[in-house]
Amino acid sequence: MASSNPAMNVSVYERAGYVDVSSSAMTLGGTVIKTGILLIILLVAAGITWTLVEQGSAEAAYAAMIAGAIGGLIMAMITIFIPRCAPVTSPIYSALEGLFLGGVSAVIEMRFPGIALQALGLTAGVLAIMLTVYGTGIIRVTQKFVIGVVAATGAIFLVYVVSAVASLFGGNLPYIHDAGPIGIIFSLVVVVVAALNLILDFDFIERGVRSQAPKYMEWYGGFSLLVTLVWMYMEILRLLSKIRGSRG
Repeated sequence: MASSNPAMNVSVYERAGYVDVSSSAMTLGGTVIKTGILLIILLVAAGITWTLVEQGSAEAAYAAMIAGAIGGLIMAMITIFIPRCAPVTSPIYSALEGLFLGGVSAVIEMRFPGIALQALGLTAGVLAIMLTVYGTGIIRVTQKFVIGVVAATGAIFLVYVVSAVASLFGGNLPYIHDAGPIGIIFSLVVVVVAALNLILDFDFIERGVRSQAPKYMEWYGGFSLLVTLVWMYMEILRLLSKIRGSRG
């Protein structure tokens, strides 16, 4: 069963192969540690562009954000297609993505003080809840569940693609980006779908551990989970900004 997160496609394990020696195999504990390292790298890098924005170094911050967005995408593609490179490319991806997120967060923080910390806290809270829900078996990863989450994620992606294309021609999709009720509901739905993707991500990592994927797949598992967390943080940040904007 494939995940809607392109980094979590089970075919990755087929390309990675398997090992016979348990000490050389992917473990859950190792994946948790690697994920923690990637998160620390992301937060440190985010602090750089955050500081640049606060100091008024707009040009430097903008350059770092652009480099982070483009470089992060390139590193993500390399990691997805060549999983063996994950021990090198995933930390680089985390750093570049951190540069982008730090700048975006700081800019929105200037308009809505305290919003970045709220978004970060909610992201951590949702992660903890989804991990508990998955670990206790409240939500099971069935074929129907996978199809539903993948379909919902694909629909959201399509909406964003159409919106991006429309913006190139000076137009935009009405309501969904506004701070009105429809825009807020849309962002809330996206956050819920992103949270459900975490369930698929946990299942993907567990499958790798059970199948004794190579040790370097711990880095890949951490990278893959980080992709979903970054998406969810951005959507929560967008949702909170809409809510605050509606009050203004």
